[in-house]
Amino acid sequence: MEYVSFLFHIALVIPITNVLVAMARVFGGNFGVAIIVFTLGMRFLTWPMTSSQYKTSRAMQVIQPQIAELQKKYKGKDPKKLQSEMTALYREAGVNPLGCILPMVAQFPIWIALYDVIRTSLGSAPESMVSLSQNLYPFSFVHTAVPLNNQFLFWNLGESDTSYFLPLMVGITMYVQQKMITPTPVASATSQQAQQQQQTQQMMTWMMPLMFGFMSTTVPAGLALYWFMSNLSGVVFQYFYMGRTVDWRSMLTMNPAPAPAAKARAERQRAKPAKEIPEIESSADLDGEGRPADGAAAPQARRKRNGRRRGKR
Repeated sequence: MEYVSFLFHIALVIPITNVLVAMARVFGGNFGVAIIVFTLGMRFLTWPMTSSQYKTSRAMQVIQPQIAELQKKYKGKDPKKLQSEMTALYREAGVNPLGCILPMVAQFPIWIALYDVIRTSLGSAPESMVSLSQNLYPFSFVHTAVPLNNQFLFWNLGESDTSYFLPLMVGITMYVQQKMITPTPVASATSQQAQQQQQTQQMMTWMMPLMFGFMSTTVPAGLALYWFMSNLSGVVFQYFYMGRTVDWRSMLTMNPAPAPAAKARAERQRAKPAKEIPEIESSADLDGEGRPADGAAAPQARRKRNGRRRGKR
């Protein structure tokens, strides 16, 4: 365990410390700007994983109707067969269900390392200065940047945000991002598994922002600033990646939007022209008994009248 901790410190904590200190030196000792630039840099470096996450999310939305049909077909019958069919469907669509959570899992080591870096770099105790000096590379450019300025706007980046502004922003931006990347399940009254999947996704959409918002009240404001900027940049990137077609009204509702296939069918149904029923324009087209005259009868009326069986009156 100590060996793993040592490798983690060498591979992540020390490099991130030197990068942030060097950035702070470039930006006039502003550690908050250094965190923002570092966050955007991490977004660009992890873009291949993030774009894969977006593609997986969109593909999952497309195949949701097929997933619902499989769940309905094998409901309470053969769970192994259902799992096999689902796996085949994922393989055919080129979808990895775990692809949506991989970028977040990959961020966990960065969060832990950044927490340690901020606590050490901006700590007020003398021991923090000693630890910081031990983590710096032997370059005068980074050593002359110490001590660092822990103030950014009205926050002390080394302490938790007592104004609760950053925790609130972390929760809101994470909720929006979760809404944008979460595959929309097909709500089916006859598929209990589809309903359970929908409820689970809705719970995760709310639980993750609440959890991170609460955590932001206990960690240094510098880490909360990183989460906020990471979420915000993720929302912006996905907005342009999706072609600016985000349904912002769905952010305020718990009900899932219709899946693309179901939505397309509904639009085609509404687009079908109504069946026109010929109308009789004036009373001149009626005979003495109020029936359509022979010359003015609609085609449907003619067919009905000509096809009527004639019997004895």
